[in-house]
Amino acid sequence: MNLHEYQGKEILSSFGVRIQRGIVAQNAHEAVAAAKQLTTETGTSWYVIKAQVHAGGRGKGGGVKLAKNLQEVESIAEQIIGMNLITPQTSAEGKKVHQVLVAEDVYYPGDSEPDEFYMSVLLNRTTGRNMIMYSTEGGMDIETVAEETPHLIFTEEIDPSVGILPFQARRVAFNLGLSGTAFKEMTKFVMALYTAYVKSDASLFEINPVLKTSDDKIMAVDAKVTLDDNALYRHKNYVDMRDIREENPIEVEAKEVGLNYVDLDGNVGCMVNGAGLAMATMDLIKQAGGEPANFLDVGGTADAKRVETAFRIILKDPNVKAILINIFGGIVRCDRVAQGVVDAYKNMGDAINIPIIVRLQGTNADIAKELIDNSGLDVQSAVQFQEAADKVQAVLA
Repeated sequence: MNLHEYQGKEILSSFGVRIQRGIVAQNAHEAVAAAKQLTTETGTSWYVIKAQVHAGGRGKGGGVKLAKNLQEVESIAEQIIGMNLITPQTSAEGKKVHQVLVAEDVYYPGDSEPDEFYMSVLLNRTTGRNMIMYSTEGGMDIETVAEETPHLIFTEEIDPSVGILPFQARRVAFNLGLSGTAFKEMTKFVMALYTAYVKSDASLFEINPVLKTSDDKIMAVDAKVTLDDNALYRHKNYVDMRDIREENPIEVEAKEVGLNYVDLDGNVGCMVNGAGLAMATMDLIKQAGGEPANFLDVGGTADAKRVETAFRIILKDPNVKAILINIFGGIVRCDRVAQGVVDAYKNMGDAINIPIIVRLQGTNADIAKELIDNSGLDVQSAVQFQEAADKVQAVLA
C-alpha cells in the first residue's frame, strides 16, 4: 500500500526520525491556515507547497513550489489543487491532485549549496536481507545516479534476525563524508529509520533528499513509503491511510470482491488459479505473440459467480481482444470451473464479444472439456499448454 508523503512522515516521526514539518490541506483556505500554524509552531516565514499524489518527480511537473508569503501560499495552493499533475512516474494523463502538504522551509538563508543525500531501506531479494541504499547525490533521480556515477551509490546489508548494529549506522555516516555533530546525528537518523522500516512492516522507505542543515541537523525532507499489505492486520491505524483515489479503479474493485488482480498494458486477458500458474500463463501469451492485459488469480473457488465477476473485471479494459482461462483442477474440480464458465457466459449475454480460450487440466478435465465443447457457446477448449498458445495466436492474427 503506497502512502502520501505526509502519511509517510507521520510514521517516520512516530519512530523518532526528524522530519520537515508540515500540515496537509484540502483547499487554499486550509493551506493558508496551515501556513499560519506552521509560523506559530516553527517560526518559518517561507513555505513549501507540495502536491500529494502517489508519484515521484512532482517538482518536475510543477507540483512542488516555494511560497514566500501567505498570499503566495493561497495562490499556489489554488494552482496545484485540482490540477492533473504529469511526472515521469505518471501516465500521459497525469494524476489529479486532491490535497497539498504545506511544509516549513528548512533551507536556511545563506545555505547556497545545502548537503542533500539519498537514502532508502528495502529488501534485497537476492540475499534475503534488508538493505540500506544511500548516496551523496540526494535530490536527484537515483536511476540517473546509478547509470552515470554508480560509484556514488553505497549499500549496507542488514541481517533481519539481528537488526542494524551501531557500527553499520556509523559506516553509513562515514561514507557520506560526515563528521562531528552531523556524523552523530546521521547515525541516530539511520538507526531510527531502519527501526521505522521494520516495525511498520514496510516494503520500502525512500527519503530523497535527506538534508543536513547548516547547524548539522539531519532530517527527512521527503518520504516515499510503501507498506506490506499482508501485514496491515498488525497495524489497524495504518489501514485508514489508504487513498483509493490514487489507485487503479479496476484493481480497487477486484480487491473488494477478493480477486488478486493487477492491471497491465496488453491485449489478452488472463483468468488463472494460482500465482505461479498465472505467471506461466503470462509467459505463454508473450510467446504466442500477444501481451498480457492483466494478472488475475481467481483462487481455489472458481464457481460461476466468481468466474462471472472475473469476466466483468477483465472486460472493463477496452484493450482486451481475447481471454485465456487457464485452470489447474486440484482443490477445485475442472468440471465445476467449466460449468462456471458456461453459466457466467450465459448470464452475461452480449457483454462477452471477444474470443475465449479455456484450458483446464487436473481433476475431471475430460468432463470439463466435454462441457465446454457441447455448450454451444463461442468458447474454445484446449488441453495442452502449446494448444492454448496456438489458439491465442490464431485469434490475435
